[in-house]
Order: sequence, then C-alpha cells, then structure tokens
Amino acid sequence: MLVVGIILFAFGIMLSIVLHEFGHMKVAQWSGMKVRRFFVGFGPTVWSTNRGGIEYGLKAVPLGGFCDIAGMTAYDELSPEDEPRAMWRQAWWKRVAVLLAGPAMNILLAVALFYGVALGWGLVNRDVQPIPTDRVAAVVGDTCAAGQAGEPACGPGLGPAGAAGILPGDRIIAVDGVPVSSWADLSEEVAGLPGETVPVVVARGGEETTTTATLTSSTVDGQERGALGVRLSDEGIPQEILDDPAYQTVNTYDVWSAVPATIAFTGDMVDATVQGLISFPSKIPAVAASIFGAERAEDSPVSVVGASHIGGQAAEQGAWWLFVLFLAGLNLFLGAFNLVPLTPFDGGHVAVVFYEKIRDALRRLRGLAPGGPADYEKLAPVTMTVFVLLIGVSAIVITADFVNPILLTG
Repeated sequence: MLVVGIILFAFGIMLSIVLHEFGHMKVAQWSGMKVRRFFVGFGPTVWSTNRGGIEYGLKAVPLGGFCDIAGMTAYDELSPEDEPRAMWRQAWWKRVAVLLAGPAMNILLAVALFYGVALGWGLVNRDVQPIPTDRVAAVVGDTCAAGQAGEPACGPGLGPAGAAGILPGDRIIAVDGVPVSSWADLSEEVAGLPGETVPVVVARGGEETTTTATLTSSTVDGQERGALGVRLSDEGIPQEILDDPAYQTVNTYDVWSAVPATIAFTGDMVDATVQGLISFPSKIPAVAASIFGAERAEDSPVSVVGASHIGGQAAEQGAWWLFVLFLAGLNLFLGAFNLVPLTPFDGGHVAVVFYEKIRDALRRLRGLAPGGPADYEKLAPVTMTVFVLLIGVSAIVITADFVNPILLTG
C-alpha cells in the first residue's frame, strides 16, 4: 500500500501543477492573449498534439509543467499575427490576472480539499476544552518500566503510577503541591519534573489520598520530559461530557456547516504557511545536516519525493484524511511560494507589472511618455541567482528525502 500511496500522491502533485498552469492558460485566453504551448513535465517531449492553435504535450520528467504565453516579455520572438496578442502589450490588470491565476488555482484546490476533509472526516477543533480531570479515570493499570537488563518489562505495580499505588479509576487532584483540574494541566505539570520524586494527591472512593511517585524521564524534541504513567480514559465520564462539542478534538460537519469551518481552518493554515515561508531559509542547514546522520525535524522542508513518501505512509496507515490534508497544505504552500515577489516566480512578474505602473505614473507627473515594458535583462542576475539557489536547495532537500526521510508515527 505504501507504493500505491506514493504513486497516488505523486499523481496528486502532478494534477496540482497541471491545474496551476491551466489557470494561467484559461485567464490568458479570456484576456485575448496567445497561448502557444501547454506541457506537463520537463525535458524531452514524449507526446504532443496541436489543438486550436495550442500545442499540448507531455515531457519525459513529469515533475512540473509550463504554459507558454506569447510575449511574456518584449524580448519574445513573435510571429506578425501574434504581435497584437502579446502578453506585454495587454492592460496591466489583465497581465496581473493571468499571473495570479496559477497560484489562485492552487489555493482554491487547497480550500476544496479542506472542505472535503471537513465533510469526510471532520476538522480539528481549534477551541477544544480539556475534559475535567474529576470526570476521568486517568490511571493506566499495567505500566512499563526498564527491567534489570535494560529490557522493558510490563505488569501491575511497575512504573511511577503503579509503584506509587495509584489505581485505575483514581482521579489526580494535585502533583508536587500544584492542583490540576484537567488532563492538560496534569501533562504540563509532570512534564516539567523529569526524574523527580513528588507527592501526588488522588481521589478514590470519595476520599483523598497522598502518595509519592518518582517520575520517569525521557527526551522529546531535545527536551527532557517527565511522565507519571497514566493515560486519559473514557471510563466514568458522563455521556453528556463525551457528546459536548466543546470537548471534542475533532468536529464533524454537514454540507452547510462545513463552509464556515473550512474558511476558519483555511485562515489558520494560511497563517501557518506564511510562517513556514518565513522560516524556510533557516531550516535548510538542518536539512543538510540530516543527510549526514543528524536527526531530521518533522516540520523540515520536503521535496516532491519527500511529500510523496509522506503521502504514501499516510495511505499505508489508512489515514486518508491525512493524505488529503497534506496534499491540500502542499497546494497552499505552492500557491504562496509562487507569490514571492522575485523572478522567476509569478509574484516576481506581478511586481514588475506594478513597477511599470508606478514608474509611468511618476513619468506622467513629469510630463513624460510611458517608459514601455520593463527591461528583463536587468533582472537577469536576480533571476539567475534565485534559480541557482532553487536548484541548490532542491538538491539538498531531495537528497535528504532519500537518505533521511520524514517518517510518520502511528
């Protein structure tokens, strides 16, 4: 199932790219521009056909695609009949609309997939309330601890909770003198006391009892965290608490209620995507280090190879909601990434259009004629620098995805 999932996710990425280029093409056609070619992939041409004056085709390496619009810059060689339909000759707002259409398709696809997740599986409850501890049978009966030879041993009485005499059905009231009123409170308190011996107050049969527990210590994300050896249980929780939406970690929706939920969820994802873009450069050194054996963070950048592998793992685990959610998040990132105001990204070309508008407005104030199309040759050093950086970063991330891939837990 892993291979099937990888193939399906790779197909989803390819479809996302096709829809991105399709957005450029359709808006260009609606704007009166000449579209010459529409290809999926790069490299040698495998297949092509000509329909309606447009050459459609498939390249040997299906890891991208392009839509060739005549006259994207004034340096484009054009046939006499294509001259009037050159992109650079069109109104500024038409050019901006064409350039934004590609990222817009990725963003719209992401929203559609978020909506599908909301309907099919539900979305994470952003305002979930912790279930009160006094409603929870929170203790694990059979806990585990390290044996004499370092091997794990499991059974009654082992582990911090068992050794302290805490029983299933007990309610944790306080840890180290700090009252806890929710599972979140309990987790936070014991996490900050790795390896320490602390008093624990429990309620049992209407009476409170104080015992002493020596918390275990483990390293999570580079930090030491303590554990008591208890878990959340549904036992003893009134049904009205279990059914209350305020306590649900995942909310389910119908066709109509999913709309505002999707909008709110998309807003959260947009914020996370922007933060991810901002932090993207700072994460590359750690990705490079992971090639040589360093631990790789779960939120590190991935290539098409890594994204497909993660999608394949989600499919293998039967977590199709995660498969769809990850594909949606990837589309949101692709849409946002293409809006970066540097050539050769779409956002860079949009920035050029606005530069021309501002420049011409200033020229009019001085009684001068418009300055004509921007000189893209002056942008060549910037474009080449960005291109080389992209190639370098891609090589690093792809290598890391093969050598030290991100693995889903579950």
